[in-house]
Amino acid sequence: MASSWINQAIAIIDADYQRSADTHLIKLDLPILTGIDIYLKDESTHPTGSLKHRLARSLFLYALCNGWISEGTTVIESSSGSTAISEAYFARLLGLPFIAVMPRTTAKKKVQQIEFYGGRCHFVDHSNEIYAESERLASELKGHYMDQFTYAERATDWRGNNNIANSIFEQMNKEPHPIPKWIVMSPGTGGTSATIGRYIRYQQLDTQLCVVDPDNSVFYEYYTNGDNSITSVNGSKIEGIGRPRVEPSFIPGVIDHMEKIPDTASVATIYWLEKLIGRKAGASTGTNLYGVLQIASRMHAKGETGSLVTLLCDSGERYLDTYYNPEWIKENIGDHSEFDKKLKNFDMTGKLA
Repeated sequence: MASSWINQAIAIIDADYQRSADTHLIKLDLPILTGIDIYLKDESTHPTGSLKHRLARSLFLYALCNGWISEGTTVIESSSGSTAISEAYFARLLGLPFIAVMPRTTAKKKVQQIEFYGGRCHFVDHSNEIYAESERLASELKGHYMDQFTYAERATDWRGNNNIANSIFEQMNKEPHPIPKWIVMSPGTGGTSATIGRYIRYQQLDTQLCVVDPDNSVFYEYYTNGDNSITSVNGSKIEGIGRPRVEPSFIPGVIDHMEKIPDTASVATIYWLEKLIGRKAGASTGTNLYGVLQIASRMHAKGETGSLVTLLCDSGERYLDTYYNPEWIKENIGDHSEFDKKLKNFDMTGKLA
C-alpha cells in the first residue's frame, strides 16, 4: 500500500494539473504559402515556461509510483536548464530538496529561475560530465537521480491521456487540414518525438514525423548509420536540444525523416519569427521552425497543400544574454546572414533558396 505521503504528493501534482489550461496553437500568417498552413504549439505558456513542464510532471509521477521518491528525498537532475526549472517547481510543490547538474554555460536566466523555485545549481565544465556527476551526487546524498535522458520516453503515456500529441490533434480538429502532413520536433532527450511518433502510429494517422537535429549533436548520425556508440566532443549550443551521446529515450524507429539544421539557421529563424509574431522564442524553436520551412518550401514547389505543426518550446526572454546578444552570437554561433537572406527570399517566393 502506498504511504500517505506518496498519496498526498500525487494528489498535489494532480491538483496542479487541474489548475493548468492547455497551451495555445498559433497559426502563422504566411500569405505566400497558399494552401499550406503552419502552426506553432506554444509550450512557453506552461507555468514553468517551457515544453519540459509536461516532462517534469510525468517524471515525478513515474518516480513516485515506482517508489523511488519518498518524503525528504533529494531529487537530482542533469539538465541544460528547462527541465531543471520545471522539476524545481514540482520539487517545491512537494517540499523536496532539488539539485540541477548543468553545464557552466547555461543561460543565467535559467539558473535564476531554478533558484527562484528553491533549487540548487551544481555546475560542470562540459555537457558530457552531467551524467556521472548526477549519479555521484545521488549516491552521496542518498537521493534520487531523475535521469530524464533514460526515462523521458517511458514516463509519458503515449497512447493519449492529454499528452502533447493528443493535444495537437484535438486542437487541429477544426482547421482546414486537420490531420497534419508533418509534425516537426527537435530531440533533447528524445522523449517528445517518441511520444508523438508512437501516438501517430497508435491512432493510425497519415501524419509523418520529421526530427531536426542541431550542430554538435549525434542523434542525426545515429539515425543515419545506426551506431549508438557515437559521441561528440563538443556540446550543442542550442540549449535544450542536441546531445553529445545517444540517449536511451531517443527511439529512431518512430521517425520518418531527419534533417540536420545549422545553428546559424536556428538563430536566423528566431529573429525572423519575432518579426512575424512580435515575440521572442528560444533557439530550439528556431531549429524546429527552420525544419518546417524546409518542408513547406518543398511542398510549395510541388504545388502540394496541407498543414505542418511544430513547437514553440520556450520564451526567448530566457536568452537575452545569449541568443539575443549580438556579441555572444558572434563569439558562439557565427555569421547567420546567409540564412537571413534565405528567409527573406522565403517571404517573397515561398522558397528557401
